[in-house]
Amino acid sequence: MTRRGIILFAALGIAWGIPYLFIKVAVGELEPGMVVLARSALAAILLLPLAFFRREVGSVLRHWRPMLAYTLVEIVIPWYFLSSAEQHLPSSTAGLLLAAVPIAGVAVAFVMGRPARLSKINWLGIAIGMLGVAALVGLDIGGSDLLSVGEMAVVVVGYALGPAILSRWMSDLPGVGVVAVSLAGAAIAYVPLVVLTGGWPAVWPSPAVTISIIVLAVVCSGLAFLLMIGLINEIGPVKATTITYVNPAVAILAGVLVLGERVTVWTVVGFALVLAGSWLVTRRRQETLTPTGPEEASAELVQ
Repeated sequence: MTRRGIILFAALGIAWGIPYLFIKVAVGELEPGMVVLARSALAAILLLPLAFFRREVGSVLRHWRPMLAYTLVEIVIPWYFLSSAEQHLPSSTAGLLLAAVPIAGVAVAFVMGRPARLSKINWLGIAIGMLGVAALVGLDIGGSDLLSVGEMAVVVVGYALGPAILSRWMSDLPGVGVVAVSLAGAAIAYVPLVVLTGGWPAVWPSPAVTISIIVLAVVCSGLAFLLMIGLINEIGPVKATTITYVNPAVAILAGVLVLGERVTVWTVVGFALVLAGSWLVTRRRQETLTPTGPEEASAELVQ
């Protein structure tokens, strides 16, 4: 890997590993719906001018039906449930549970009528990954907040379903345009929701929460996607997918160092099992993946 590739890889690993920390801080004062609205609106403001400059918005809007489905399952629903779950779960646990997305992707492919041929190694990966989730849920957090765990399950399914929609119906659409339009759509959808539910803050949030929203929008959403495209162009889509194994480790470190979250033996065990399972599940698919550019590869990476 080149020096530029290493820098891009490290930057993207951080950008996609720290959202859980900043969501945890933000929901300390803001309602989950307001967190989603602020994050998506600011990120859309940053990316839409670039998408318009590249003349990508029109081509994306012409595919409004799959775009609507993608926006719902990738942003509107998962971001709310993720923010809601982090009102009760440690940020590091949320990050670890999302490492199960590749495993959920196998089930999504089956439901959509495009089941992948699973080898014995892939099935072993599914079993190991499920054991890791069980260790996290039953032994690390003691099953004390199953509602929040259920919310995280919705997020996992959404993050697995979104790329499947991209790959099947929008693989030829420009990546920046897709993300910019979906972020804008999510922001528009949340305006009435926040107003009607009284989620609008009565006073301006504290500096810590304000900074958290800015980081979530600028770094974890807008900048992260541009870094992803640069990384794919530099090292290729197959190697770039390995970033999904770095993010949970960053989430754990951020939670421990900044928020003082505890790391138990079962956290480490669950972390190792989930990542090992995800790697085994995606091993064969990564070896045979042959997308030709960042737009196709975004179906495997964007989140």
